Amino acid sequence: MRTGDTNPEREGRWLLLIHQLPSKPAYARVKIWRRLQGLGAVAIKNAVHALPASERSQEDFEWLLKEIIEAGGEAMLCEARLIDGLSDADVQALFNAARDQDYAEIAEEARLLSSALAQSPTEQARSDVKAQVARLKKRHGQTVAADFFDANGRQSADGLVRALEAALAETAPQQSAQFTPAERLADWKERVWVTRIGVHVDRIACAWLIRRFIDTNSAFKFVPPKGYAPESGELRFDMFDAEFTHEGDRCSFEVLLERGGFDDFALGAIAEIVHDIDLKDDKFGRDEAAGIKALIDGICAGTRDDLERIARGGALFDDLYAIFSRKPEAKRKSASVRKMPAENN
Repeated sequence: MRTGDTNPEREGRWLLLIHQLPSKPAYARVKIWRRLQGLGAVAIKNAVHALPASERSQEDFEWLLKEIIEAGGEAMLCEARLIDGLSDADVQALFNAARDQDYAEIAEEARLLSSALAQSPTEQARSDVKAQVARLKKRHGQTVAADFFDANGRQSADGLVRALEAALAETAPQQSAQFTPAERLADWKERVWVTRIGVHVDRIACAWLIRRFIDTNSAFKFVPPKGYAPESGELRFDMFDAEFTHEGDRCSFEVLLERGGFDDFALGAIAEIVHDIDLKDDKFGRDEAAGIKALIDGICAGTRDDLERIARGGALFDDLYAIFSRKPEAKRKSASVRKMPAENN
């Protein structure tokens, strides 16, 4: 739900707008449909749209109900709790699917604008792209506002939009280049690693990398995606404004790998698989991506406990790492991955 708009007594409840519009005028039906899209509502049945129950959602639906009646239609608004048939998880999946589609469209437009800027970096081209970026940022903000359940596609869209802004400003993302990779890894030990609840492929892979190659005793904290203020000793990953998150067209796992200075064929292969699953752009065309995605989806469908997802997903990445480490390409590589502290003793 929107930050600051939650009410514990209304959790697990839904606002349902049940409406019927006359066939004419056609523009009225289009107007109402666009208003529903703008609110982030999803259709759970024909002419039945839902929003998570909150004061803000109720006000939005009440205004829309008024518009429907003024257009000659009929409408009613009710608050409901799902008992049988459609589950809360089913409805949340509908919201996330809708937002993921929105984020995918934003990400694709950001890629096209970045490409156009790179091909023609003239002042006129920059001016044209800047105007389009402003509209894209507005759409992105509207999508985030309607992202009630933290759809996975947001991080990819965030990273691409930020990279596009940096390109327009002719500035690069800030990195701690004054430290060597070894010094950075030492600074990352004995930290609490914070990420969003409901971990999926990118966050599971990051957690595996952290626990296996950075700090075997690392602790994890899972927080709501919005409004979290980090505490001393914490490092955030794969969430908004985190120390390690999407940068341009790179997923959080790729960023963490690069910042840590890992030079390992097997980890690079895993990074390509995670990228193709998480960003859905088939950049690397990894044949393994579809199968690994299915396995990760199965893990996430089997449990909502984030630590269990990390443990089960970690076993999967252990096996992947073992497979890629035995490939001839890995054996030919002279640089090896840094071992975790326990292995250096």
